[in-house]
Amino acid sequence: MQTVTLNNGVAMPILGFGVYQIPPEQTEQAVTEALAAGYRLLDTAAAYQNEEAVGRAIRNSGIPREELFVTTKLWIQDAGEDNARRAFDTSLRKLGLDHLDLYLIHQPFGDVYGSWRAMQKLYREGRVKAIGVSNFYPDRLVDLIDHNEVTPAVNQVETHPFFQRTAEQELMRERGVQIESWGPFAEGRNDLFTHPVLTDIAREHGKSVPQVVLRWLIQREVVVIPKSVRADRMAENLDVFDFALTEGEMARIAAMDTGRSLFFDHRDPAMVGRLGTARLHD
Repeated sequence: MQTVTLNNGVAMPILGFGVYQIPPEQTEQAVTEALAAGYRLLDTAAAYQNEEAVGRAIRNSGIPREELFVTTKLWIQDAGEDNARRAFDTSLRKLGLDHLDLYLIHQPFGDVYGSWRAMQKLYREGRVKAIGVSNFYPDRLVDLIDHNEVTPAVNQVETHPFFQRTAEQELMRERGVQIESWGPFAEGRNDLFTHPVLTDIAREHGKSVPQVVLRWLIQREVVVIPKSVRADRMAENLDVFDFALTEGEMARIAAMDTGRSLFFDHRDPAMVGRLGTARLHD
């Protein structure tokens, strides 16, 4: 598996398995099949409410812990220095692990600075190998970097052919932050799976459209975590290291960028309000 090196020297697989929107009752089987297929990067979150199922699959796999890279995320409800530490302990207990490889602030809302202070302490204590953020736009990311000691290792953001984040990726690179894609297939929006540019490139290489999208991200050095509950699709998504897109093909995909989210705007006050009041527990 190809890896990227984070700003603290930690190696992170460039392709992993995400469990967003997989129901808890299906998650253990999905992760079990993903691990069997060869995935070693697993991405979950407290908000997905399937950490326990991910943990069971890890325990039952027999794969040595040092071969896995496990990510989970802190939800807004648990923001703040004391709350974040408790939430970390809860996630670790649910996963059945003694440390995390990557812990992310899930959304750029609530007491972000208190949360980051807690995460910096957890990092220094060796309980997590790297800390980072998710869904941070450039202004929020730079502000966090400039006023804290530890620079986020990762920023996980919506990234796909219709919202490519190229300028943001360059800023992250300059600041030592690794970009990671969620929603790489845009959940099929804008007819991604039948888009003529992508289908033409896929045909040229004897690959599928999802494989082309994943290869495009990997060639941009974007970490990506596709999700599937089908073992054949999991295997297909891993089979992207035996071909390369040409500069011309990369340019054709680059021209698909709309520069806008296909899901929601983290700067929309109504969306900020909905996310900020979403409760995971009493």
